Amino acid sequence: MSERLKIDLATLPEEGKSYKGELKAEIFDLPEGDAKANGPLKYSLWAQRFGSELLLTGSLEAPFEFTCVRTLHPFVQTIRLENAAISIEIDQAGEIDASDALREEVLIHFPIDPRCEDGDVPQHCEIDPRYLSVDKPAEDTVPTPPRGAGADRWSALDQLKDLKDQP
Repeated sequence: MSERLKIDLATLPEEGKSYKGELKAEIFDLPEGDAKANGPLKYSLWAQRFGSELLLTGSLEAPFEFTCVRTLHPFVQTIRLENAAISIEIDQAGEIDASDALREEVLIHFPIDPRCEDGDVPQHCEIDPRYLSVDKPAEDTVPTPPRGAGADRWSALDQLKDLKDQP
């Protein structure tokens, strides 16, 4: 498992070259409280140069632990890109580090609203009805927050309407 995917343009054949391997999960460097990388980024790519562009085509995959937006339970979902196509502009001769481009390609395919029913091992994904105010039964066990000090927030706004008449 390598740290970076580096492609040496000087030794890259004109017809292209195949690259296979894994990059460590630390490449994703996700913020605390976000999804967590659950394994390495695996790649199988064909690299070919076209003028001032390096084109990488092939497949990428990496497993992540997401939190379900409905149930708030963690689940694992593997992001798989079977037909990835990544273009990297070449502005210098020598070695090109394609690692960040692979990382970004995977990250832009994160689910917007991750649900545990879409995980690698699908789970029953339903909101607990105790937390729905519309369907909340009268005998539920979820406490209702008190309406003490915050209740007169709106009355404070009513006092402001008298100010608009003053010069």
